[in-house]
This record gives sequence, structure tokens and C-alpha cells, in this order.
Amino acid sequence: MSIPAGAIPVSAIPVGSIDDLTPGEGRAYVVDGKQVAVFLLADGTVRAMDAVCPHKGGPLADGQIDGSVVMCPLHQYTFSLDTGACPSGIDSVRTYPAAVVDGKVTIQV
Repeated sequence: MSIPAGAIPVSAIPVGSIDDLTPGEGRAYVVDGKQVAVFLLADGTVRAMDAVCPHKGGPLADGQIDGSVVMCPLHQYTFSLDTGACPSGIDSVRTYPAAVVDGKVTIQV
């Protein structure tokens, strides 16, 4: 999602340039002391979620995304990019509102 600069929520934290992200891949950032995985989707929107899988601590930013889910690279558990839910019965991960503002990715934690 791209929003005008004047509409930036007060709690939005810029984490980096959109140019640092590759469509279909993730990147991990530390935001307000939390590890957050950010994904750039094929439609140009971004999603953000906890960067660590609750199962065995896999790096979700290194996982493959398939449309609306990311797959943990360690044990192939999938998590919804929109809700963080895992249909396989393990704990969900937290998702965070993310947007692109003036070429910068912002996250609300």
C-alpha cells in the first residue's frame, strides 16, 4: 500500500527504502527492539510480521512467499501474510501494519 506522506500514522517507523526489497522476498529489520520480517509482494504492497517462527525459531524473512502466505524455511509451516495465522495448528505470528510512504517502508509496532 502506498499512502501520501501527510497521512503517515504517528507511530509509523521508517525501516528502509522500498528499493532495498525484492518482490517475492523478505528482509528482516529490528524495529523498536523487535525482529520484524518485511515482504514486498508482486503487486507492490508490503506486509510485516514477526521474523521468528514460533515452532523452532526459523527465520521467516528467508521463507518463500506464495501469494498470501510465507513458508518457514526450517519445517515448512506456513503463515498468512495478512493475519499471521498458521493453518497447521502451531501458534500464529503477529502482523504489523506496513506501508510505503515516499519510497520508504514504514511499520507500526
